Amino acid sequence: MESSNIKLEKEAVVVGSEKLSMCSGSDTPEAGTETVVVESIYIDPEKEKAVLRKFDKYVLPQAFVFILLNYLDRSNLGNARVFGFEQDIGLKNNEFGNLVTLFFVPYIVTEVFWVTAVKRFGPNFVITTALVGWCTATIATGFVQNYHQALACRMLLGLFEAGVAPAFTFIFSTIYSRESTAKRVALINFSNAVSGAFGGMFAYAIQTMGEQRGLEAWRWLFIIEGAVSLALCGGCLWSFPNKPETAWFLKEDEKELMRLRKQRDIIYKGDDKFDWKWVKQAVTDPFIYVASMAFFTSSVAIFGYGTFLPTLIRGFGYDAFQANYLTIPVYAVGAASLLTQAYWSDRLRQRALFLLISACPVIAAYLICVGTGNRVACYVAMFILVTGVYSFSCLMMTWVATNLVPDYKRSVGLPIFASLGNCSGLVAGQLYPRAQAPRYIMGNSISAGLEAIASVFVVLTWLLLRRRNQQKDKAIATGATTNGLEGDRGLDFKYIL
Repeated sequence: MESSNIKLEKEAVVVGSEKLSMCSGSDTPEAGTETVVVESIYIDPEKEKAVLRKFDKYVLPQAFVFILLNYLDRSNLGNARVFGFEQDIGLKNNEFGNLVTLFFVPYIVTEVFWVTAVKRFGPNFVITTALVGWCTATIATGFVQNYHQALACRMLLGLFEAGVAPAFTFIFSTIYSRESTAKRVALINFSNAVSGAFGGMFAYAIQTMGEQRGLEAWRWLFIIEGAVSLALCGGCLWSFPNKPETAWFLKEDEKELMRLRKQRDIIYKGDDKFDWKWVKQAVTDPFIYVASMAFFTSSVAIFGYGTFLPTLIRGFGYDAFQANYLTIPVYAVGAASLLTQAYWSDRLRQRALFLLISACPVIAAYLICVGTGNRVACYVAMFILVTGVYSFSCLMMTWVATNLVPDYKRSVGLPIFASLGNCSGLVAGQLYPRAQAPRYIMGNSISAGLEAIASVFVVLTWLLLRRRNQQKDKAIATGATTNGLEGDRGLDFKYIL
């Protein structure tokens, strides 16, 4: 088969017990191997870019709306708090913090299930199921009367929201190349930042209408946001493609290009056949656990920031109305910074460097809040903080997603990484109790310290991956064609540092 943009050439390949390796000339395969024929595929880069632009056009906007509303429904608890949510349902002591913390229990436990389900059954059915569940839980929160009812709704919300961020990261990694994934994964954190700005704006509008039909403003916040999410995202079942090569918006020749692209990238993506060896490799890979510690320690800052930002701003001396609308410009700055850093990280093929850069403003901003009670200085510190908090999360998720292959290892390893990192939500929910108001020195100090520790784990992750690359380079330099390993551990895969 040959066309102006696609060429296929047959090459001999030696298949060992676990590894594909090239065999050329008169080289004889070693015992225990068999020679098979595969196709070397060339695809016109311009044609490939044109097809991927269609995914940017049809998939990314849907993903943006979906993730935006997902984060909006999760973080609205912070906006509701300054409306009187705690007083109206009779919360005592640190029960509000418990609502934030216990949300993450089902969230952490079920992440692997959701992402693996996306790989096995396709995103449209799985994500739509999650959508219906979390929207129902959000709307129900608008009718709770006590702590236990609120807790049940929050845990159901955590159950159904669990796989959204890692699932979309996985989906993007099956469509785009490793060198361009960060810009797309940035969409997840960009949606988070925009949801913060939009959430503050929406909460301010809801607050101005006051009590309506016997329901307090914070109840309408949950009811309206849940209903809007259900209405806008309901079409996902029909409009979101299950597989890149069968996407409804592609022409037949474009579908063929995506099928051939999948064959060309088989070392990175793998085939559709499930094998338990990929589960074993994911579960036993130290890279996932070292990286997850960086994600865990840094995520305390982002979870605490996302939920408690209105509380923090009110603690600076602003009233409830001001606390909600003053979040809007902060999130806008965060969104712009995120897109800039994701672009340059992809452009320069550097992850660790930009992660270390992102950590610096987060540490500095929290220390400013610890060191002074001046409300202007503390509010400015929120602008400094947001320039690093979202980009760190984005680049960390991208770093792991693009260094785990094939797809089945990624579909297990990525949610394991995310689950361990999201355990930070259990900590973040306890950092800003009412007893620490208004300055929350303990919470801000802990967040600064953990962000510094995250930087250490970034360096350790970089050292681990660099060592693996050096070992592969050394083996190749000695003439080796295989090291007996598969996936990202094989000689033909280089880790992005």
